[in-house]
Amino acid sequence: MLTNLGRFPSSYQRLVLLWALDPAERDALLANEATKRWTSSNQVLMEIACTRSANQLLHARQAYHARYKKSLEEDVAHHTTGDFRKLLLPLVSSYRYEGEEVNMTLAKTEAKLLHEKISDKAYSDDDVIRVLATRSKAQINATLNHYKNEYGNDINKDLKADPKDEFLALLRSTVKCLVYPEKYFEKVLRLAINRRGTDEGALTRVVCTRAEVDLKIIADEYQRRNSVPLTRAIVKDTHGDYEKLLLVLAGHVEN
Repeated sequence: MLTNLGRFPSSYQRLVLLWALDPAERDALLANEATKRWTSSNQVLMEIACTRSANQLLHARQAYHARYKKSLEEDVAHHTTGDFRKLLLPLVSSYRYEGEEVNMTLAKTEAKLLHEKISDKAYSDDDVIRVLATRSKAQINATLNHYKNEYGNDINKDLKADPKDEFLALLRSTVKCLVYPEKYFEKVLRLAINRRGTDEGALTRVVCTRAEVDLKIIADEYQRRNSVPLTRAIVKDTHGDYEKLLLVLAGHVEN
């Protein structure tokens, strides 16, 4: 099948090639592309680091070693700069604990710490990055719940001091990916589909990487947020074999 792809549109070729890869190989490819084309608005590295399980991220790093004969961390360090490098490098290097145990005393302490750093606009402080890059997702969720209860705002609202600051945008997306990944992916899909000219790269990436994980949950969030089923939005914005395969991966069944 893959040898005859040349006669198909590039969007369909890309979708088939990504879908044919093992998930770890797919993540390695996406991460490599993200490092080579990195800009401060590119959030793919963070997306992979924060929405995969500890073992999935480890396997992606191993696949990266095998495929590119160097480490993902090496390329992230080389291609990113400043505060972005300071956040992304520990994120892609992490191996989070995945149990449900939560230390509420620690959650209160670190909620206070985060609030102090954000109030001081010390957004790239070592402690802010340490909490986001090393704590389990359950622990981060407890910390951010305490943050909201104690200080009155979701942390992401307090991270909107400058809507045009791309590092703050990356921090907000990091929080969203760690705690509410379906909301992060819904926004990626909404922006990909609703813009003038579909962002086929983002649409393909999300459908391919989440089809066997949580695309149904993301689709439910999309419908809740946009009052339109995701499959209908795909039909409206795409066509041909690309549209058909997207719909299959999105779980659409013809009546």
